[in-house]
Amino acid sequence: MRDYQKEYEGRVAFIRDLVASSGAKGIVFGNSGGKDSALVGILCKAACDDTVGVIMPCASTRNFGSDMDDGNTLAEQFGIETRTVDLTPVRAAAEEVVGTVTDINAASLANIAPRLRMITLYTIAGSEGRLVAGTGNRSEAYMGYFTKWGDGAYDFNPIADLTATEVIEFLDFLDAPVSIRTKAPSAGLYEGQTDEQEMGVTYAAIDRYILTGEASDEDKAVIDRFHSRSEHKRRPAAAYQP
Repeated sequence: MRDYQKEYEGRVAFIRDLVASSGAKGIVFGNSGGKDSALVGILCKAACDDTVGVIMPCASTRNFGSDMDDGNTLAEQFGIETRTVDLTPVRAAAEEVVGTVTDINAASLANIAPRLRMITLYTIAGSEGRLVAGTGNRSEAYMGYFTKWGDGAYDFNPIADLTATEVIEFLDFLDAPVSIRTKAPSAGLYEGQTDEQEMGVTYAAIDRYILTGEASDEDKAVIDRFHSRSEHKRRPAAAYQP
């Protein structure tokens, strides 16, 4: 197991130095009520007292229920300022307006919420001189399990090198709320959605493959397929080179 006390001190120092060198007044992050955002929030608050977590429910019942409850529990335990922005009507308006010029498919519709959340975070950041903290982990990045220009956008990410398993271990070390540590990972993109069910493979299997190269034939096929087809998300956007 990693030395999470050393990890904690190093990551807090990294964030503190970054904020100081950027001239930013503070940090803002999306407080989803999930594991990754919880760890990022704890680290950012330790590094910068002026850290704001934004809870952004959007249509999903879970967003307004356990996710919001867990986000508020985290904020209370670690003294993180919290604001709530209900993006449900904004999503509905976007669907209605864009739907007049195209037939929006299920994947594109699901990705509206993460992009609206990033618009919200950057609007707050730009208005208040804050940096936007990213909340994606290494496992999600490898699988491409994030929304391009949505949760894949940020100014810095203090947990990008951690696998999903390591995030849980880190939260255990920090004594984060049990409800967050034990809940099924979900992006909350639609009712009943969970990450592992949607991908068809567990994070434990993904992490084992990333760290050791070992996996069952079935898991390897799924992981390789996700990684290959999401390569465009990890590359810089193509640009003409004269």
